[in-house]
Amino acid sequence: MHRDASDPAGPAPVLNWQDGSTLRWTDQPEEVDAAFDRGEPLVGVAVIFLALNHPDAEAILPRVGKALESQDTEIRRQGVIALAHVARLHRTVDQRSLDLLRSCPRGNEADDDLWSFVAHRRLPWWLWRQHFTERLTWLFWGRWRD
Repeated sequence: MHRDASDPAGPAPVLNWQDGSTLRWTDQPEEVDAAFDRGEPLVGVAVIFLALNHPDAEAILPRVGKALESQDTEIRRQGVIALAHVARLHRTVDQRSLDLLRSCPRGNEADDDLWSFVAHRRLPWWLWRQHFTERLTWLFWGRWRD
C-alpha cells in the first residue's frame, strides 16, 4: 500500500532490518539531500529511486554526483546505477557526473548506458576510447571465434 504526503501519517517509511534505517523512498530531491546530511546508509538506493521517478534530470544529477563522490563504495556503486538510469530515461548527463565517473572502473552500467542513450558528441574522449577499443576487439577477434 502506498501512502502519499496528503495522508496524515505521511509517506510510509521503509525500515531495513539490518541497519535500522528509516529512509523513505522518495521522488523529492530535498528528501534525498536530507538523507545525505543524516548519513543514511541507504541513501544510494534513494538516489536510484529518484533517478527512476523524478521527471527532471537537472534535479537528479546533483544527487547522483553526491553519490558518486561518496566515501562508501556501495553508495558510489549505486550512484553509477542511478547515472545509468538518468542516461537511459532522460538521455543526458552533466560534466560533474562524467568527471566523477572517470574514476570508477570501466565497463560499468553507466558507461554502457551513456554510450547507448546520450549523444556521442556530449561524451568524453575516454568513453569513446573504451567503446571503440571494445568494438575493434570484437571485429578483429570475437567476431571470428566459433
